[in-house]
Order: sequence, then structure tokens, then C-alpha cells
Amino acid sequence: MKTLKIKDNQQKKEDQDLSFRVFDLTSENLNAYTVPHKKDHFCLFVIEEGTIQVSIEDKIHKLKAGKIAVIFPEQVSLVSSISVDLKGKIILFEEILFCSDILKNELSTYNVHLSTQLNCIILSAIDFQHSIGMINSIQDIYQYPSLVKKEQARFYIKILLLGLIESVHGLHPVLYQETVDKPIYIKYKKLLNIHYKQHRTVQYYAEQLMVSSKKLNSITKRHCGKTAIETIHHRILMEIKRQLTFSDLSHKEIAFDLGFNSPSALNKFVRSKLKETPTQLQQELSQMYNG
Repeated sequence: MKTLKIKDNQQKKEDQDLSFRVFDLTSENLNAYTVPHKKDHFCLFVIEEGTIQVSIEDKIHKLKAGKIAVIFPEQVSLVSSISVDLKGKIILFEEILFCSDILKNELSTYNVHLSTQLNCIILSAIDFQHSIGMINSIQDIYQYPSLVKKEQARFYIKILLLGLIESVHGLHPVLYQETVDKPIYIKYKKLLNIHYKQHRTVQYYAEQLMVSSKKLNSITKRHCGKTAIETIHHRILMEIKRQLTFSDLSHKEIAFDLGFNSPSALNKFVRSKLKETPTQLQQELSQMYNG
């Protein structure tokens, strides 16, 4: 599967020194996004008029005026069903743009729950118009950047992101309390993303983080609403879906790649989580991405 890189998306000379891009939401600018792909950067779709369908991982989001989609690095996505009256903005930016701990932690690729919530956001009319005004300012700076203006643009993007995060937190106040153990949660998600194929026990991750299994379980419950074992299973299931959809591997090859001792073990795992077989799941995902 192709990975789109922000450094390759250059429409003018100054782009090579910029950590962000802002484009109009046109069919031409969406062309590269109409097939399944990953990105090495963040991407925002901001819809002012018309509609567009965005598939992100195993979810389909129908975006209309007033909605914003935030796609995280490494999330598999594609766009489809683009209406002729579509109007809006595309904002691309690198993670290097984050200098604050708030943004680094909140928008961590490993913050699975928040990344899902930000995939489709609807703002109030007032908040949306305020965001559009800020985005237009960012686009003006993008067209004619200077050293000082580039700093202004980064500041505006951070303000925009913090507003989106706050809108999601308002919907889920219990799941987003700031606590002293949040750094442990972030470290856990990073470890899980690296070792999920080889290590599937809560005890392993608890030992790596030097906390008890009970403590790790309470931390994950507090920060994402899932038990530690549920987060492990979620990560494995996400990779199963990706490989069933985008790889040419057989079910047997996927099973062994993900640490199952047999295809039947993979089958049993998928059935226990989704009440269907890997073949049925593969057919559903293929229909979603290929129509």
C-alpha cells in the first residue's frame, strides 16, 4: 500500500521548508486520496459545502457542511462519493509542528480512542465559522510564507487542533481527565504498537512499565474506557483488518505473522470479537473499500 509523504506534496518552492500545507478541497487535490493509502502526516478535511465520504480504517464517515475529519499518520483511508458542489479545505501538517506536551500526548498516534473520535467532528455553526476564518488565515500565510508568518501559521494550527480536542473532550469528560499516570498510558500505547505481535499479556506490558497488572488495567480504563486486555485485542484486530483488506497474504500467513499458532486460532479470535469468520470480514472490508 502506498504511503503519501508530505515532503512529496509540493506545489511551490517554499513548500520544502514548510511543515504544513493548505489546499482547497477540490477533485484535483483529492485525486491521490481516492485509493486506499496511508500518510506520514496529519490530514484535516474541512467541509463548507457539499458532501464527501471518507473511509478510515474500518469505519465510513459521511461528511457534510460543518464537519471536520482528522486523519492520523498511518491510518488507512480513502475518499469517495465526492459531490459536485464540494467546497472546503485540506490541511496537512507534520507531527514536528507540536511543541506543547498537550498536543504531543493528545494527538499521539497511539491514543487510539481520541484518534477515532477526531475522525469525524461536527462543530456548532459559530465554532465552525471561527475555524474557517482561522484556516483562511493559515492558507494566506501558506501562499506567501515568511519566517514570522510561518510561526503564526503554526500557532493558528495549534489553536485549531486544541479547539477540536476540546470539542471531543466535552462529549467524553470522564475518559479524558488529566492524571499523573497519563505518561504511563502513552508509554503503554507505544509499547503495544511495537510488540503486539509477540506479546499479548497484560503482565508483559505491566512489567515493562514497572507497574502491577491491576494498576495498568485501571490506567487504560481511565484513559480510553477499555481494560488493558481489550486494548491489546483491539490492536491485534485492527491489524487483522488491515492485512485482510490490503495485503496479498493468505489467512494462514496472516495468522503466523500475527503470532497465532494456526489459522483456526485466528478464526476463533475473529469469531469471538466480531461474530464472523475472517473470510466474512474480508468480504465486508473489500466491499467497503472497493464498492
